[in-house]
Amino acid sequence: MRALRRATAAVTAAVAVLTGCSSDTDDDRPTPHGQVRGITLPAWNTDDYDRPEARRYLRQIAGTGARWVVFTPTWYQNGTRRSTPHTTEETASDRSVRRIVGLAHGAGLKVMLKPHVDLVDGGDRAGIRPADPDAWFTAYRRFITHYARLAGELDVEQFAVGTELAGTSTDRRRWTHVIDAVCDTYDGTLTYAANYDEYARIRFWGSLDLIGIDAYWPLADSATADPARLAKGWKPIVAELAAFSARLDKKILFTEAGYVSQRGTAAEPYSWTVSERAAADEQSAAYDALLTALDGRSWWAGVCWWMWDDWPDSGETAPRLAYTPHGKPAEQVLRRWWRA
Repeated sequence: MRALRRATAAVTAAVAVLTGCSSDTDDDRPTPHGQVRGITLPAWNTDDYDRPEARRYLRQIAGTGARWVVFTPTWYQNGTRRSTPHTTEETASDRSVRRIVGLAHGAGLKVMLKPHVDLVDGGDRAGIRPADPDAWFTAYRRFITHYARLAGELDVEQFAVGTELAGTSTDRRRWTHVIDAVCDTYDGTLTYAANYDEYARIRFWGSLDLIGIDAYWPLADSATADPARLAKGWKPIVAELAAFSARLDKKILFTEAGYVSQRGTAAEPYSWTVSERAAADEQSAAYDALLTALDGRSWWAGVCWWMWDDWPDSGETAPRLAYTPHGKPAEQVLRRWWRA
């Protein structure tokens, strides 16, 4: 998600009209078998996915009716211009990624691996605009193909080649080379997780299987739990997405979507700190509004919600205010939609 973690700080049932890695006409690809019902379980430290809580979290995620889980191993860079991604003590270890994927498959969940690049200072990754694009993309290819190989070894069902890197994502040539390198080691379903204000500028969707969007559109100009106001907010967005999907002849997956349980969350879905006032009713109303607005749309491939519980001692936002729906009315919204 945008502008997360240290400063303030998505599982999919395979999808869509698939085009494939090697060309826009390659149809030797995974076949669609249902709409994505997913929840993200992020990692903030090297051993998060090794924690004993992992099994319980995955059982809880499956209990909502989710069929996919998203994992987000993260590398970091020190600045937006002259740095390249590298591991830190906050990067999930490969051993832990192997473990969590195995546990997820054992729990009957499909997996999307969605590696992130974040800034050490907690700034917005969309601000990464390398002074030396060749050097940055060389380093990025090394980062992303490392996880593509891991995804292939672990039979991960879906892979995201990038997330919200709007400062680089208009570079079609270099991103196409990145995608080609991923395809050399991974043959599952591919997407890129574009921010909601980024996706229309991207020119490499033809090299991917799904249009991925992190769906943090503001739905209102002030705090609300009113279904009519939220439905009105979704109406132009849905029309825009339907047209975009038709133009590119690809389905759209919400690689992330989420709302904190704070007053005003529908006005600023991308913010961890909208308010210090808890508003679980506004969170649940926003969950329900998204699922209602997109229900039955043939071009919509589903949603990967951000996010399930934080790991013990690692959360920077109190659970009662955080993105997690766990133990809140929003969890019951998911159960009502996904377990019916």
